[in-house]
Amino acid sequence: MNKVVIAALVSLAVSGHATPALSQEAAPGQKLFQQRCGACHQLETPRNGVGPHLLGVVGRTAGSVDGFRYSAALKGSGIAWTAETLETFLSNPAAMVRGTRMAQRFNNADERRAIIAFLRAQ
Repeated sequence: MNKVVIAALVSLAVSGHATPALSQEAAPGQKLFQQRCGACHQLETPRNGVGPHLLGVVGRTAGSVDGFRYSAALKGSGIAWTAETLETFLSNPAAMVRGTRMAQRFNNADERRAIIAFLRAQ
């Protein structure tokens, strides 16, 4: 096996065990976040990808992560991310912020709430 692949697998294994204990409420959201959000958003490091990193997203102003190129619509929205605004945004981003590049919708309210609980626990 390639040394780079082995190093990556070891890193993934170690990072999985280094995650702080989550509350019972936040734990289901971790898996959902990884499945539904993890391809575009980072949470464990302040590194932007396709989407901005989500470290400390709850309480942050939309469009404020340094180094990420937001749509003008989201950057100028003035939204403060709370559980309530995240709930609305994740259910239909384009309806809340016309012109946002966020395309992923979360139609299932229980999944949205689990992801938001996970984000709040970070």
